[in-house]
Amino acid sequence: MTAGVLVLGGAMDAASLRTAVSEVGLLEAEEVPSACASDSVSILILRSGVRLGESELRRLPRLRHVVRCGSGTDHIDLEALARRGIGLHRNASASAPAVAEWALAAALALTRRMPLGHNALLAGVHDKHACMSVPLADMTIGIWGAGPVGLAVGRALAPHASSVSYSWWPSNPLDVTELSAEALMERAAIHVVALPLRASTREFIGLKFLRRTENIRPHVICVGRVETLDLPACMAALAEGRLSGLAVDAIEREHVDELQGITEPMNLLVSPHIGAQRSDVRAGLDSWAVELVRRLVTDEQPAFPEGGTG
Repeated sequence: MTAGVLVLGGAMDAASLRTAVSEVGLLEAEEVPSACASDSVSILILRSGVRLGESELRRLPRLRHVVRCGSGTDHIDLEALARRGIGLHRNASASAPAVAEWALAAALALTRRMPLGHNALLAGVHDKHACMSVPLADMTIGIWGAGPVGLAVGRALAPHASSVSYSWWPSNPLDVTELSAEALMERAAIHVVALPLRASTREFIGLKFLRRTENIRPHVICVGRVETLDLPACMAALAEGRLSGLAVDAIEREHVDELQGITEPMNLLVSPHIGAQRSDVRAGLDSWAVELVRRLVTDEQPAFPEGGTG
């Protein structure tokens, strides 16, 4: 039987896949179609923002492989995949340099208080004095999470900051500078949140963290899922001056309402999940997915380790 491949939500350039692996039956959709339309699908390709749970999997009775063009898996029911014996292939590192570039831009913008000046001008206020800043070179940076993105962020920021340290964790690489969580909260002027979204990391930056750090008034930069922050608590801390700046990238449509009702200009930078939105990243992920699908449909062992770049 011809392998069926379903590309969801524009996860990759389907035309390049059709050209490179002409023997597959290719479907494109925004969400998993009905079972009768997708019962031949054995390979599913998706990115963030597309849920894959029990109900979706029931419409894919022949599914054998899920290809995640990116790293996060919080939108995928991993236990359901395991019960069905479905393989998960993901690329955790392709987008890391681009996300790190966004983090560097955010750090420069927040420390120079550019979002505050910009937002004030849009509100009809010219407040140059409120934009007095401290050099990024004088700041200590704490990074929460030492996966591919967290490590790339550290490499990008290190040449521009006083120091970069990671929160201690048993699986951290041996060559990174580590501090205990308590020490990081006491010392860092900029906190970069690069944690995967799990039950233990949901609202990790919340009331407890904000109380512990309010004397320092740090900047917070979130390069992971919004849900690793208690966003209303962070917004309140920013408005009250307990945070000096807040930058959040992974704003999805469902988060937009939480940003409404801001009445005063703040040192706030938000973007619609653009950290990995770079043409080279997309091209690299497309090439990776094409080669992976080629290997899967020809029963070759994929040359990518699970949890890393495969």
